[in-house]
Amino acid sequence: MSESDPHKVGTSFEMKPHAYEPAANPELFDGVPARRVVAFVIDLVIIAIPVIFMAIFIFAIGVVTLGLGFILYGLLPAASVFWALVYYGLCFGSPRSATLGMRVMDLEMRTWYGAPAYFVLGAVHAVAFWVSLSALTPLILLVCFFNERRRLLHDMAVGTIVINNEVRARILRAAYRPGG
Repeated sequence: MSESDPHKVGTSFEMKPHAYEPAANPELFDGVPARRVVAFVIDLVIIAIPVIFMAIFIFAIGVVTLGLGFILYGLLPAASVFWALVYYGLCFGSPRSATLGMRVMDLEMRTWYGAPAYFVLGAVHAVAFWVSLSALTPLILLVCFFNERRRLLHDMAVGTIVINNEVRARILRAAYRPGG
C-alpha cells in the first residue's frame, strides 16, 4: 500500500434499503393500525393475568403472615415490568416475530430492512412504546396516518415495522389482483 492510497479507518457503514414498499406490496399494510390496537388489548390482558394472580397470592401470604407478607406488594411493580419485558422479548424473539395478540390478528414485526425481530429488540420496542405512550398518549397513534408504512412513533425510533403475516398477505394479494 503506497502512501497515496487512502487508509481505511474504522468500519464501513452501509445503509440498507427499506424492505417493504407500500406501493409494491399494499397487502402487507392493509388494516394494520386497527388490528394492531386489538392486538395490544389482547397482549395487555395476557400480561395482566399473571400480575393479578401474583397480587392475589401476595394478599394470601399477607393474611397468613398476619400482615408481614404485604411488604411483597412493593415488589409487584418491578415484577410487572420484568414480566412485560420478558413477554415482549420472548414473543418478538420467536420465529414468528409477534406477540400472542399480534399472532391472533395476523401481524408480525420486522426490522425496517426485513430481518425478523430478536429478544433485545422486542424488549427495547416495549420500553419505547410504554415511554412514548405515557408521554404522548394520542399522538403515537396519529403518526401512522401520516406515513405510508403505517409505522408508529416508537417503531420509527427503534427501526421496526409491523406488517401482515404471510398468510394474511397471501389472501389479500389474491383479493388485490384484477378479477380476484
